[in-house]
Amino acid sequence: MSDRAIAIIPARGGSKGLPRKNVLPLCGKPLIAWTIEAALKAESVEGVYVSTDDAEIAAVSERYGAEVVWRPEDIAGDLASSEDALLHALESLEGEGKALSETLVFLQCTSPLTASVDIDGTVAALREQDADSAVAVIDHHYFLWKPGGEGGVVGVNHDHAGRRLLRQEREPEYLETGAVYVMSVAGFREHKRRFFGTTAAYVMPAERRLEIDEAVDFRVAEVLMRERRQRDRLALLPDPIDAVVFDFDGVFTDNRVVLSEEGLESAVCSRGDGMGIDRLRATGVPLLVLSKEPVPIVMKRCEKLKLECLHGIDDKLPALRRWLGDRGLDVSRTVYMGNDVNDYECLLAAGCGVVVADAHKDVVPVADLVLEKNGGHGAVRELCDLIVDRGGLNLRGSS
Repeated sequence: MSDRAIAIIPARGGSKGLPRKNVLPLCGKPLIAWTIEAALKAESVEGVYVSTDDAEIAAVSERYGAEVVWRPEDIAGDLASSEDALLHALESLEGEGKALSETLVFLQCTSPLTASVDIDGTVAALREQDADSAVAVIDHHYFLWKPGGEGGVVGVNHDHAGRRLLRQEREPEYLETGAVYVMSVAGFREHKRRFFGTTAAYVMPAERRLEIDEAVDFRVAEVLMRERRQRDRLALLPDPIDAVVFDFDGVFTDNRVVLSEEGLESAVCSRGDGMGIDRLRATGVPLLVLSKEPVPIVMKRCEKLKLECLHGIDDKLPALRRWLGDRGLDVSRTVYMGNDVNDYECLLAAGCGVVVADAHKDVVPVADLVLEKNGGHGAVRELCDLIVDRGGLNLRGSS
């Protein structure tokens, strides 16, 4: 039996408050996909399962890497509890001959900001404190009230009639996030509830606590998710950056070529990329275009953009290393941007390998960063802006 946990995500099809909530798009992905991806990245988790009664949710879950446990109708209605779904999933997996871990992670797909470290942290809290169950929480320092007295309200976690304590004087209090629950499988099966015995707490950052219940929650989540993704992307860039090197076809262009009757080639480029290059050049970081194509269009475009260019290069990595070595620059602090298999070695060697959104499938897995724009449609501008807007960087060569 593995000491890694299994994760189960209950996700039924019915949702009266916000129909089809679990598969509605959030930052380009179905809502449930964010929780699945966080679970798959968690080091403490070895299997991710979605319990559902819905064909669309099942298809989405499988597409993003989870296995599906089909939930019967009698525990798929409004009154069915998450515990019912978890118990059924455990029985189903055991019936299929799967070896169950001693630890169960229960995740809510309505908490899309949950990170893999929150899952690992809650599992760690359970094990380090030798607890029976664990929950992800955030620090809570607000004053709570409830109805009481003669039509008025009374304090819940404070004496409203006495001196109001300063925050640092109060006993620590926590708010349950609803995102992550961890429990021993044996104890859960016995008690049939998520909390039993000794309960440990993992305190997660408050900015990752968000439950999707209403349409407005999606709008809030979009903003928070974009901010987090931007921070994650910036963290992938070397610091400092010695150089930025670009492939040409499929990066500055959309990988298509227009051929005239005379056999002359032309391509369409984005003017926005030129503005991005201007901004990046102003930082003083060395820039290079390294292209396999020997055609004049590459040189003409690079002349226009005032970019140094090496073209007609079949074996790119040795040429990249020579160019960097001649200038005393380090490949581990270089950003390389490509799109196809001839960029593979450079993407691997660079401190940050970057590919366009429509890059060839064989190079996407080796990239550190996959952009949101396609080649020839603003991808170069996206990378330039990302580097420049990071701000406060010790860019080599900058003033």
